[in-house]
Amino acid sequence: MEKLKIVGGRPLKGTIKVDGAKNSAVALVPATILAESPVTIEGLPDISDIHMLKGLLEEIGGEVTFKDGEMQVDPTNMIAMPLPNGRVKKLRASYYLMGAMLGKFKKAVIGLPGGCHLGPRPIDQHIKGFEALGAEVTNEQGAIYLRAKELRGARIYLDVVSVGATINIMLAAVKAKGQTVIENAAKEPEIIDVATLLNNMGAKIKGAGTDIIRIDGVEHLNGCRHTIIPDRIEAGTFMILAAAVGGGLVIDNVIPLHLESLTAKLREMNIPIEMADDKIFVGKADRLKAVDIKTLVYPGFPTDLQQPFTSLLTKAEGSAVVTDTIYSARFKHVDELRRMNANMKVEGRSAVVNGPVQLHGAKVKASDLRAGAALVIAGLMAEGITEITGLEHIDRGYSRLVEKLSDIGAELWREKLSEEELEQIKS
Repeated sequence: MEKLKIVGGRPLKGTIKVDGAKNSAVALVPATILAESPVTIEGLPDISDIHMLKGLLEEIGGEVTFKDGEMQVDPTNMIAMPLPNGRVKKLRASYYLMGAMLGKFKKAVIGLPGGCHLGPRPIDQHIKGFEALGAEVTNEQGAIYLRAKELRGARIYLDVVSVGATINIMLAAVKAKGQTVIENAAKEPEIIDVATLLNNMGAKIKGAGTDIIRIDGVEHLNGCRHTIIPDRIEAGTFMILAAAVGGGLVIDNVIPLHLESLTAKLREMNIPIEMADDKIFVGKADRLKAVDIKTLVYPGFPTDLQQPFTSLLTKAEGSAVVTDTIYSARFKHVDELRRMNANMKVEGRSAVVNGPVQLHGAKVKASDLRAGAALVIAGLMAEGITEITGLEHIDRGYSRLVEKLSDIGAELWREKLSEEELEQIKS
């Protein structure tokens, strides 16, 4: 295990490039199961979640190569192998294997998914969709068993807008008999990306990106080549760190439309931003104004950027309220930021941030992926040296972070934890 050490106070300048979308990738890779010939996906981020999924596809008989961001999957010899635990337990997005394997084999056994601990994230809407399509779903000894004699199209209304359920139902429905209609569907760009891959494979999906998606089932899906969209959350993270410590930073490989809610809030804070077709320039602002944010489903402010944005607010003048309507337990980073001298407190589903304050380097721990991003930004802002443990969370979503930040002027490096530090973590 390693820790990340950051020397704060270094202004960042230059260009930083965004990788492919992690939240797309973790659904695109399972979707390859549905094909009957090889699928190639270009632009995948080199993160631990993708390596985990590669291993899971290989467990069920897939031939998979992954090099320089390009994954080739040959699903020809895949079988409905049960995946009750192991890698599945470490990966929240392993639930996409349910929809893909149900769609392909009409059966699946998948362990209950793991991932970041962000409070209750039930998969009841996923199960509701699978049952509507004709599957029997049972929970046996900590694993979800899915069985269907056949899948038939259905009209499915999601009680809660859910990206995961929307994608999972799409995966299961593309080969079902007849038409499936998903109402109150999530609208995220990642859903459009998955639908584009499936349509390139021969599926018939209309309405992705709106709240009603129509899927006409097909009998066969072929292989294809697909290029993933840029990661709007990584891009947003880089925009926030540019606002926090940048001396003028260009974020390359972005779709500005996907970042409008964040861009609006940064401009409210007096941060100069210029847009191009696939680039965003974030200029230097001397005085930042505090703004309130509330996370909402897309196109609202993303919950995945709430924690990094909270770090930036410590530099703003005034009091700000950060409310997360998506995940109730997404404030574990607050105690860590307070170790660094942040003036903030949690009240229910909100955090109140008072600024400006000068953050100080400290020993802190990432409790989840985006909390890790928040601590990295705080470390770049702080006086002195910040030590961050829990890097396994950061590695799930940010590829080559040390190299990317070093290239624009940050001073940071990874070190192995000592035996004494390992013992402290275990205890």
